[in-house]
Amino acid sequence: MDEQGKAVGWDGAVNAWQVAGDVYRMGRREWLTAAGWKQAYASGIRTVVDLRNDDERQRRETDPAVGAEVMAAFDVVLAPTEDPGNSEFRALCRPYLNNPASYADNARIFPEKLAAVFKAVAAARGGVVIHCSAGRDRSGMVAAMLQDLAGDTDDAIVQGYQRSMRGINEYRRLATVPHPHERYLPDDVLLPLLEFRGGSLLKFVRSLKTRDYLRRHGVTDPELTAILGKLGRLQ
Repeated sequence: MDEQGKAVGWDGAVNAWQVAGDVYRMGRREWLTAAGWKQAYASGIRTVVDLRNDDERQRRETDPAVGAEVMAAFDVVLAPTEDPGNSEFRALCRPYLNNPASYADNARIFPEKLAAVFKAVAAARGGVVIHCSAGRDRSGMVAAMLQDLAGDTDDAIVQGYQRSMRGINEYRRLATVPHPHERYLPDDVLLPLLEFRGGSLLKFVRSLKTRDYLRRHGVTDPELTAILGKLGRLQ
């Protein structure tokens, strides 16, 4: 696999991928072991941007123990992309944001929250890993916007999301603790979803026009330049 979009092998990481340059994405950070965090540090990661809501940020019995001294090497920024208590959001995105067809609603309802994510990336120390719960939709929405900002092709943007769909689906196949809403999908079910959701993702991000959207909602040109630098896309 080429450098952009490569799988990341930090120990314990689930659905972890390079977006571009020094920016990465993955599922919940609590899955990483202490060894995995040391590997992330060796990869240049110094900042973690957590897209989850308050009630999702908790350790599970099955999560590895990681000492505070390991995590002290990282800045953890809490930047949720949604307010789950918002009635319009709840009506449109049931049981949660799990489909790119709903990303445009998320961006319309919570522009200040998405802008805050990008401001966090711009201000980040060192390499950045962005994560949500599964590493598929909230991180997928942000990753697609980052790729759009960086000038990636349609194919690259769609493939980034499809890799994350396959990644979390494979995790579901082997997971010992079942998810309350999702199960492993065999190829005859997964493949049509990959095509449909990939198309929905591309429609969202190309219609959004990320640079203009972020500027309208308070992300400055110097911040956009800083983000492009993280992505390795400065000329």
